[in-house]
Amino acid sequence: MSRILLVYTGGTIGMIKNPETGALTAFNFDELLSNIPELRLLEHKISTVSFEEPVDSSDMDISDYIKLAELIEVHFEDYDGFVVLHGSDTMSYTASAISFMFENLKKPIIFTGSQLPIGDLRTDAKENLITSIQLAGLKERGKTVIREVGLYFEYKLYRANRTTKINAEHFEAFESSNFPPIAESGVNLKINHEKLIKPNLRKKMLVHKSLNDDIMVLKLFPGLSQQTLSYLFKMPHIKGVILETFGSGNAKTDDWFVSLLESLIERGVYIVNVTQCVGGAVHMGKYATSERLKRLGVISGGDMTTEAAVAKMMYLLDKNLGPKVFKTIFETSLRGEMN
Repeated sequence: MSRILLVYTGGTIGMIKNPETGALTAFNFDELLSNIPELRLLEHKISTVSFEEPVDSSDMDISDYIKLAELIEVHFEDYDGFVVLHGSDTMSYTASAISFMFENLKKPIIFTGSQLPIGDLRTDAKENLITSIQLAGLKERGKTVIREVGLYFEYKLYRANRTTKINAEHFEAFESSNFPPIAESGVNLKINHEKLIKPNLRKKMLVHKSLNDDIMVLKLFPGLSQQTLSYLFKMPHIKGVILETFGSGNAKTDDWFVSLLESLIERGVYIVNVTQCVGGAVHMGKYATSERLKRLGVISGGDMTTEAAVAKMMYLLDKNLGPKVFKTIFETSLRGEMN
């Protein structure tokens, strides 16, 4: 038997439909077993805790990431695994942030949610919740199997910081194009042991609760004007820019564009290059359209998702690192977020 803590932050999975009005109302998690009797069939001991005021995932910010990390930290020694119930829209952002905040994690923190409310007749919430609990409590020879932050949706468990939400209507809402699922649910649970993170059990777990959100995400598009970009780059508080480029890291080669990036870097702002493509990676210097970015000192995001790049930037900005060290660390995989 494993002890599992369900943490409800908000989102569709925690809503039920009022049969009289049709309106969605917050689910009472104190009555979890009576509403989802299937949970009684699980061998695990399940406890629940909720944010005092559930947050729609669209309203999530770094204060909520810190609140969630602190909540898990307080209960960490009392449970074998954690299942975080979260709105799907920004789940990849939150889960990526939590993956960086917990260094040398030795227990599973699994995010899940649903496209339909838990009280809906056709809901995907029950399967997502039940299997997430099974995965969080999974042991082999008495030892915890999963020791990282995962995201479970529609029969697949992904490494959380490898995911992106790709569909607002289908139950298969998430994708991990550059990294295979670490587990799949069918007749049996199949674990991809070779792909699991294997933490150093001798090292102490650290929880990092200092994040910096002075970040801008800029998606390049044909026709982006000098006037617009000049205005955006003048904002004095910006410390990091995630540049979503074309293909394998390509961008405009106009002198004004390169000069603006150069002035930003000289000001001490970090610029990270990630691709707009769902799959694939940045290879700066492969084409002439990315060679100048490389020479400027733009940081390669490799095959990281935008969500992971944002979370990693938030995590590293407050570490007081020098430019060369920052670039080296950003281009190094810390939590399995890049190949």
